[in-house]
Amino acid sequence: MALKRFEKGFMIFLLVAGGLLMMIPFIWMLGSSFKPENEFTIVPPTIIPNHPTFKNYVDLFAKMDFMVYLKNTLIIVLCSFVGLFLNALAGYAFAKFEFPGKNKFFYLILATMMIPGQVTMIPTYLIINKLGLVNTMAGIVLPGLVGAFGIFLFRQFMSTIPTDLMEAARLDGAGELRIFFQLIMPIVKPVFAVQGILTFIGAWNSFLWPLIIANDERLYTLSVGLSLLKGQYASKFGLQMAGAAFMVVPIIIVFSFFQKHIIEGYTISGMK
Repeated sequence: MALKRFEKGFMIFLLVAGGLLMMIPFIWMLGSSFKPENEFTIVPPTIIPNHPTFKNYVDLFAKMDFMVYLKNTLIIVLCSFVGLFLNALAGYAFAKFEFPGKNKFFYLILATMMIPGQVTMIPTYLIINKLGLVNTMAGIVLPGLVGAFGIFLFRQFMSTIPTDLMEAARLDGAGELRIFFQLIMPIVKPVFAVQGILTFIGAWNSFLWPLIIANDERLYTLSVGLSLLKGQYASKFGLQMAGAAFMVVPIIIVFSFFQKHIIEGYTISGMK
């Protein structure tokens, strides 16, 4: 009995120590974002600043156009959530409706998951250029509005929902959109949580495609703006740390709020 307690305590100690070790870079980044520039040359270095200041965050918006970058990033995030509902609608159609070429079309969509995104960038750029959407927010948003993985995940989960529920709703006079929003969506809430966090992270960290499409700095995202800090303000370590913290902290907050639903969604998806 004592041996089991010792093993349990030792494992807890290892997990806590490993967690703290993994958190050191994040704590260093967060603490350094509040440091004045003269504290970066102190020996020994400090993790918690001796004289904390918000000057780095103020300069982030005063010297850089981070408010513009934030606005563009939020637009991409909101449009990506619209794409999330389109993925859900497509998955619903593949799961519960019969139409000619349904399976072939679904397999074709799945096949696109095997194509690296870098391979399709040039053809996509040429299409966007033909449509006259280069250097526009629409050109940044449209190519990533829907995705094969999202359609696949929704389709697989919705296919397990009993069709009798939908038939009963139809007999009561419910239309297809009402069935989807009032019956299907509450059931697939865990999948929405999983896809929602993945969609948010992907949109919040969008870098390469906005950099390719946008020639105007007014269309840059936070990730692109953060990369500019390395060139224009390479010696301003506090400013770079503030930019990195501004990028990472919202993702951690969102994940903390939706962690329960995310784990539930992955667990249920695995069981299905």
